[in-house]
Amino acid sequence: MRDLGGTIALGELVVHRMGFGAMRLTGPGVFGPPPDRAEARRVLKRAVELGVDFIDTADSYGPYVSEEIVADALHPYPEGLVIATKAGYERSGPHLWTVNGHPAHLRAACEGSLRCLRVERIDLFQLHRIDPDVPEDDQFGLLDDLRREGKIRLIGLSEVGVPALKRACRVLPIVSVQNRYNVANRAWEGVVDYCEREGIAFIPWYPLGAGLLESGGALDRVARQRRATPMQVALAWLLARSRVMLPIPGTSRVSHLEENVAAVAIQLDADAMAELETLRVTV
Repeated sequence: MRDLGGTIALGELVVHRMGFGAMRLTGPGVFGPPPDRAEARRVLKRAVELGVDFIDTADSYGPYVSEEIVADALHPYPEGLVIATKAGYERSGPHLWTVNGHPAHLRAACEGSLRCLRVERIDLFQLHRIDPDVPEDDQFGLLDDLRREGKIRLIGLSEVGVPALKRACRVLPIVSVQNRYNVANRAWEGVVDYCEREGIAFIPWYPLGAGLLESGGALDRVARQRRATPMQVALAWLLARSRVMLPIPGTSRVSHLEENVAAVAIQLDADAMAELETLRVTV
């Protein structure tokens, strides 16, 4: 099996550091079925062939469409494949996301994900957002209940700052954090550093946000020097940024998937990293 950027521990599980995000295997606005379901299935199968052993999805992607396609394409799952899903949103239409962290909703979402993924226990169950209208203890308590009941194995959080992460870690064994982060948007830099100190996996969503940058900048220069694409360099930067980084670039095309996975072979020296430090978001 290929060495995809080395490995990282998720609790007692170990996966390669280049994963796959399955959000794009849905319709426009992350709602409904994808335009080409057969290609979506091919993408997932090819990802596993390339050595990807961590797939990230969520009940809200579709809703449930992404999870169903993951199961259609890969079940029965190959040994060692870790599937992570998330709960904490309701969907009423394309681009519409409503936070819901009520315990009853989270439990129902977990049950739905178990059915869609065709598993008896979810490898990694992540709280998509901490609902500010629901006591944190209620949300964290429900996650702990699901773990003790054997319905989920590991617990992660999404879009959290260090204070909330610390509060969660006091009562839950948190193994991962999934925040928006990329070479162009480093608002959660402090969370990355905290996760590295504590040995918590950091899963950057929107990892290819380098598309926000103006062309002709540092990213393009570094890419030309390495005969790579700017997006490949953006992924290579994430892998070099921290040993706990677990990028999950998503796509609905096999060709794009193969390009993303090839980024693990790109080496960035100190000069390249210093040049990329100059990047800034342009929107």
